[in-house]
Amino acid sequence: MADARTEHVDTGPSGQPALKRVIGPKLLLFFVVGDIIGTGIYALTGQVAGRVGGALWLPFLLAFAVAFMTAFGYLELVGKYPRAAGAALYTNRAFRIPFLTFMVAFAVMCSGITSASSAAVAFGNTYLAEFISSPMPLVAILFIVGLGLINFRGVSESVKTNVVLTCIELAGLLIIIGVGVWAVMNGNGEPGRLVEVDTADQTWLVAITSATSLAFFAMVGFEDSVNMAEECKDPVRIFPKAMLWGMVVAATIYILVSVTSSLLVPADDLKAAESGALLKVIDVGAPGMPREIFSALGLFAVINSALINMLMASRLLYGMANEKIIPKQLGTVHPFRRSPWVAIVFTSVIAIVLVSTVDIGVLGGTTALLLLVVFAVVNIAVLVLRREKVEHKHFRAPTAIPVFAAIFCLYLVSPLSGRPARDYTVAAILLAVGLVLWGINWMIMRAHHEPPSRIDAEDLG
Repeated sequence: MADARTEHVDTGPSGQPALKRVIGPKLLLFFVVGDIIGTGIYALTGQVAGRVGGALWLPFLLAFAVAFMTAFGYLELVGKYPRAAGAALYTNRAFRIPFLTFMVAFAVMCSGITSASSAAVAFGNTYLAEFISSPMPLVAILFIVGLGLINFRGVSESVKTNVVLTCIELAGLLIIIGVGVWAVMNGNGEPGRLVEVDTADQTWLVAITSATSLAFFAMVGFEDSVNMAEECKDPVRIFPKAMLWGMVVAATIYILVSVTSSLLVPADDLKAAESGALLKVIDVGAPGMPREIFSALGLFAVINSALINMLMASRLLYGMANEKIIPKQLGTVHPFRRSPWVAIVFTSVIAIVLVSTVDIGVLGGTTALLLLVVFAVVNIAVLVLRREKVEHKHFRAPTAIPVFAAIFCLYLVSPLSGRPARDYTVAAILLAVGLVLWGINWMIMRAHHEPPSRIDAEDLG
């Protein structure tokens, strides 16, 4: 008689071993919280302050509102189609345009890799620099290689590592909040800064929306979890609570940290500190506290953020390879570790190129831009896919929510939001690379008489 493990391995798509279903509700909650909290708040607080001024909390609150509405759409779709590939899968299912599916998949993959690359740069330039003088980008490259090895080891080890790192990075942000409470109780801080909006060279609305479009980078991550659906236990049941509560926890901490930062440090000083803005808050609020303590916590935070983003990117490629949107070789699963090792190597190489050539500010803005476009497409896909019914019960979002979410996402993408031109330039370059890859993929498929497939209902289970 075949044992349970053999039967489980045989259930994988395209003859591949199945991914391990090891993620329960608690691990998924930690995955969502850990993916959201990380590089964004640790590395980009100063840049957000530079755009909006002292009302630093407002962009984070607005970014959370847009992300929270978008999460409802993701929950409906992951409930209907609990498979890896996330937004690309939903796009293909809704619009049946292989080129659009490929570009959405490429944009999401780029967002994960650029986010991980931001973490790698922050790791070497800001937090590790408090301990040793290290050559860049060598440290960032070694950082990416280390993440790839953990990813290859397997998802069980990766998500358990995430639990530990999430607890550590939460401790770092709670220290910031505690420092703020202590300082205010001792008569320090300037409450008036909390309502100051920088309108020196822009309107009030542009200042807020421009900062929100960047702060959105700090709220992304919840969507990464849908790419782990094939490795979750009962994903249809556990996703809604885990995702929504994870976002609420992350947003609450973000707003408290931003209020603390603004109370203690003027916006111009936060901007000048760049990725070390939270270290500046520690210096002002708790001058006797060794910077090394918070720097060590910051190191673990950016490691966690990068690890989860690289997990997402590799699983996305795995899912799309199984749907024949990209060459099937990218979906190869290691027979013993049961991890998509070819996709892991591919995404790691791209990350290494990015950390060697692009600065962290550009990476953050471009990541937010790409994901806002993807989120707009997903919210529209929710409405289109209402015409399809599935046999099992699943979460259903109120119709108005994806409508408003799509409108807000498109507004934050547009130049009306005050987004800097360099974000569009870098995004255009990345999408041009995607266009080239699409052409290569099309020729490979044509040579093998395998045109890029559309996802059939039976493939979705």
